[in-house]
Amino acid sequence: MAEYKDMLHAQRAYFSKGECKSVDFRIRQLKNLRQWICEHEQEIMEALHQDLNKSPFEAYATEIGIVKEEIKYILKHLRRWAAPKKVKTPITQFPAQSFVYPEPYGVVLIMSPWNYPFQLTVAPLIGAICAGNCAVVKPSAYSPATTRVMAGMIRELFAPEYITVVEGGREANQALLDEKFDYIFFTGSVNVGKYVMEKAAVHLTPVSLELGGKSPCIVDETADLKLAAKRIVWGKFLNCGQTCVAPDYILVQRSVKDKLIKQINKSIRKMYGKDALANDEYPKMISEKHFDRVLGLIEGGHVVSGGESDRRSLRIAPTLLDQVTWESPAMQEEIFGPLLPVLTFYDMKEAVQMVNARPKPLALYYFTKDKKREAGILRNISYGGGCINDTVVHLATSYMPFGGVGNSGMGGYHGKDSFDTFTHRKSIMKKSLLVDIPIRYAPFKNKLALLKKIQ
Repeated sequence: MAEYKDMLHAQRAYFSKGECKSVDFRIRQLKNLRQWICEHEQEIMEALHQDLNKSPFEAYATEIGIVKEEIKYILKHLRRWAAPKKVKTPITQFPAQSFVYPEPYGVVLIMSPWNYPFQLTVAPLIGAICAGNCAVVKPSAYSPATTRVMAGMIRELFAPEYITVVEGGREANQALLDEKFDYIFFTGSVNVGKYVMEKAAVHLTPVSLELGGKSPCIVDETADLKLAAKRIVWGKFLNCGQTCVAPDYILVQRSVKDKLIKQINKSIRKMYGKDALANDEYPKMISEKHFDRVLGLIEGGHVVSGGESDRRSLRIAPTLLDQVTWESPAMQEEIFGPLLPVLTFYDMKEAVQMVNARPKPLALYYFTKDKKREAGILRNISYGGGCINDTVVHLATSYMPFGGVGNSGMGGYHGKDSFDTFTHRKSIMKKSLLVDIPIRYAPFKNKLALLKKIQ
């Protein structure tokens, strides 16, 4: 579309002026962003409640607070990250000095989802800003209230030739992906991620894909079942199960299955009450289409608890499914809703084989007291990241990268990894003009033996 071409032309012209490459400029933008968020917390929380019925506590803990902490961490370290780094030079290139210069890619596209619409839009934007890029931000059309707030934020804080926002649905997404960007950062489903990568390949544009998948939660016979149940219920039913790293299913050792189910039911009642659908703090499904899709996944399993739903409020009660097989509907796709299927295993070898027989998950959670078994899981299963004896919290830190592997995505961000993701590391070697070692020049007669000695 002509308007997108004009928009990108303006951003490329602005980027070429070099203003956004200044570290002082980047720091100033991040401080302004943090100040705006602090001043508009109530407005952000109200938008998240309107889109997903998030309580003020959940909205702040999972969206606003994480973003504020990310900015704080990056401001503390940015000058050091952005400075050129001197590295060693091989003796074969003597005399010389070698440096790595971090530089921004240029104009980047950030496409975000609806489930954590504020956090998963602003966190990658922070990375783009701290690395010195211009950015086009495309939030989801499925979370309109939060998108409106973010659009207002971006238009108030940033000149459109520096950072701009594009609203709209699928047509806007497709039109943007037809344009040439210097980097694309996408968060969403596996199927759309494949489409994004296909479109990026036309222009050889590098991408980060933050996707999802079926993240297992393994519970063995040594686990603290009461604590495991509490932390599983919290991580699974947070945001009504609409979390890319939520435990998608439980793999529990057969000998403790019944005890774990009993504890999970207790934890659900304690956290959400006897009737979760009447709990004002319990979130909702994002749309009726998503509501119907998740309800359809209940078929093929035995409802141990929950199963109730309210179409008017788009709520589905926390639901535990037993008698589930790998062929059940709930095991054919990422659930992304408040259903928790339970499968069993006899020994750890079988559990590892079950997980490894399927696409690499975005997250894996393991509850155990056995350090040897813990080491075996860490060593023998590939996944994006996860927790031992907890769920979800591994992504709530600026000290580690967050991202997937294989089918669950590529690339990582948060903290230093956000800076690295949106940065090209330019390698420079500066050779001396005083000495010119002749060994590399032809003719090469009788030079091979000397070359072998110094390499």
